[in-house]
Amino acid sequence: MNKQTGQGLPEAKARGTWVQTERAAHEAWAALIDENPSAARLMNLLVARMGDHNAVVASQKTLGEMMGKSRDTVKRAVATLRDKNWIEVRQIGDRGTVCAYIINDRIAWTGKRDGIRYSLFSARVIVSDEEQPDRAMLDSQEPLRQLPSLFSGERQLPSGDGLPPVSQPFFNGMEPDLPSTLAED
Repeated sequence: MNKQTGQGLPEAKARGTWVQTERAAHEAWAALIDENPSAARLMNLLVARMGDHNAVVASQKTLGEMMGKSRDTVKRAVATLRDKNWIEVRQIGDRGTVCAYIINDRIAWTGKRDGIRYSLFSARVIVSDEEQPDRAMLDSQEPLRQLPSLFSGERQLPSGDGLPPVSQPFFNGMEPDLPSTLAED
């Protein structure tokens, strides 16, 4: 059972709270702070939120809210980071306001240095409730279907007569010994 939500869903894989960077990247980052402070700030925000595959999906509006800046400032910061190879940008949808931002793995990464790329990207998605068309109903939605949960020390055991084996009977001395009870007539 998930302690945080109280739901019968498996807990998420524990994720480290650190990222690794090259020393040379720190020097370049310091220069970026002087050159374009908004781009440097955006880079820090993206790196802090990137997933195991160095990517984040977010809208420009959400990034602007996180930075306390306008969408135009976000666009200029993204353009600087993209043009100077700090990030790669992949548009999601036809409007171009939601993108996957893939952080250059020679700048920052999580986990082991080998095997950084498993696919083009796998991302942590940042969603703002302000951008949702059903935002007024978000607190009153029906909960998702819940799976039955087992508590610590419990096991799921088969019960009942069951079906005979498909291919062959049990070997002598190898019959299953499953606990069960029979109802009296």
